[in-house]
Amino acid sequence: MHYAALASGSKGNCHALSDGERTLLIDAGISLRQIRQRLEALAFDPAGVQALALTHEHSDHIGALGVILRRTDWAILATADTRKAAEKAQGEPIPNHRWVELKAGQALDWQGWRVLPFALPHDAADPVAYRVEADGCACAVVTDLGHPTALVADHLQELDLLVLEANHDVDMLREGDYPPQLKARILSRVGHLSNASMAELLARVCSPRLKRLVLAHLSESNNHPDLARFAAEEVLRGTTVALHVAHQREPLALSTASH
Repeated sequence: MHYAALASGSKGNCHALSDGERTLLIDAGISLRQIRQRLEALAFDPAGVQALALTHEHSDHIGALGVILRRTDWAILATADTRKAAEKAQGEPIPNHRWVELKAGQALDWQGWRVLPFALPHDAADPVAYRVEADGCACAVVTDLGHPTALVADHLQELDLLVLEANHDVDMLREGDYPPQLKARILSRVGHLSNASMAELLARVCSPRLKRLVLAHLSESNNHPDLARFAAEEVLRGTTVALHVAHQREPLALSTASH
């Protein structure tokens, strides 16, 4: 199983999972052209993309959806409420024959992979994260959550690769120039995960099986990669977990072997 962070941050998010024959995208917050160019740059075949799974309807996660609906035949995996919210945001319907309905907490068999969406605390219609199991590997992509819940922690046990939000440093956010209302939203229990909260959740889910951790959705204004790394390294001390940071403009590709 191969993973790629094509883009990660407040300006657009897109992740890819591939077994070499088929590729599943998680979110499409950058242009279709950028998605294809970044896949090619990482030696992923753009023609192998067969589906796009949506986490929620915010623009930095579905910005390319309209173009994707017009120019590809990819299946769209989404919950019913996310589908409605995304259609309203993009002004374009998702055809029934393209839509694969998801329900949080119910696993889907997709092309022989087990795709499990699970609920997150975020200010969207029906936000989810994804746990994907294929070829003996277990991976999860978890961003856009205001606080770590027991449900989230339960679904992140015994992973080979974890992509986890480390959106902001609380002090940087509070002292920064964001409007008070936006600061309050980010800091709320349905906002984004801070470095400290990321570390708290990581401590609850780190297992001997975990091989790679990718810190994602870092704010360019309210965080610094070194601060996020430090928070994670405190938890990972004494383990063999390889730590990576996903970026907004520089794609990242990783391979994870089965357990």
